[in-house]
Amino acid sequence: MNIVSWNVNSLNVRLAHVLDLLREQAPDIVALQETKTPDERFPRDALRDAGYEVAFSGQKTYNGVAILSRQPILDIETRLPGMADDPQRRLLAATIGGLRVVNVYIPNGQAVGSDKYAYKMRWLAALEPYLADQLSRYPALVLLGDFNIAPADIDVHDPARWRGKIMCSDEERAWFQRLLALGLKDAPRTRHPDKPMFSWWDYRLNAYRRGWGLRIDHILTSGDLIVRDAGVDVGMRERERPSDHAPVWVELA
Repeated sequence: MNIVSWNVNSLNVRLAHVLDLLREQAPDIVALQETKTPDERFPRDALRDAGYEVAFSGQKTYNGVAILSRQPILDIETRLPGMADDPQRRLLAATIGGLRVVNVYIPNGQAVGSDKYAYKMRWLAALEPYLADQLSRYPALVLLGDFNIAPADIDVHDPARWRGKIMCSDEERAWFQRLLALGLKDAPRTRHPDKPMFSWWDYRLNAYRRGWGLRIDHILTSGDLIVRDAGVDVGMRERERPSDHAPVWVELA
């Protein structure tokens, strides 16, 4: 089974790229983040014509998540317990062929100590027990999406420059480690523990051409799943009008 996660930074802007990925790679499941598309404008017909079932939870201009699948999408959840009144669309969970898929767009946090950082930490605090409950009910589970966290120095182009800053703070990294303690595995690192990999490059700094990246998009798998390979599809970042993120992928046995 091939699974892809991609922050597309506006699905309607990047729809042609998504359709290219579906046609060229034929993944079984695709999780999208930052669709920035209200539900009434979601391009369901184009994606269904490409052979995919769709589930989505979106809003205008910001946030938004979606799941595309070749198989039926069942048992859909769109609200994070503990954040039920949060208007931001950041979670979409569903069952596909016996696999539980939890797609997240975790808040960026803006800057350590800011109000947006406090919101991020509240969101993470609510997500952790939700995942523990999901794992207790679904032994085959994949957690994937834009985490806005670079877990270790190997995931950062310049660790000294980023140390202690947003996405690289000790508090955020400690939370990521607690996910691993729940029994989840960082899929790319199970196969490539020492390989520098980046999934996001800041538009504003021409960061992609300079190699200034961070690995903040992740696929985590439960212990019952066997990872054949996993990585980042950097080639999608080379296309015209690309997202600032590249797709991350995993191949499961």
